[in-house]
Amino acid sequence: QAQLVESGGGLAQAGGSLRLSCAASGRTFSRSPMGWFRQAPGKERDIVAAITWSGGRTFYADSVKGRFTISRDNSKNTVYLQMNSLKPEDAAVYYCAASTFVGFGTLAREYDYWGQGTQVTVSS
Repeated sequence: QAQLVESGGGLAQAGGSLRLSCAASGRTFSRSPMGWFRQAPGKERDIVAAITWSGGRTFYADSVKGRFTISRDNSKNTVYLQMNSLKPEDAAVYYCAASTFVGFGTLAREYDYWGQGTQVTVSS
């Protein structure tokens, strides 16, 4: 009965910041990578950032590199996405995901557990 629940989405002005959280329950993902994906209307669901749950390896999409930071707190079974210097093109539904069958993933098909998504809106 594993579950991922995102929170922290909302409305921000361009140049502003939001911090997303993804809380895992039902199981731990200490041996699984975690990722943040986003999907805008009519667009493909694409990787934003990824991190090993217990380690320090991270990946960022070029479009967010230097602005977003993924981190985790294993004691809370939670992964975060700090989003700074937001741009209108960052607006999307953001999804947290975990993979139980790859060591590190940047593609949606590599993840088998997904949260419900949290909406991020960025005003111009």
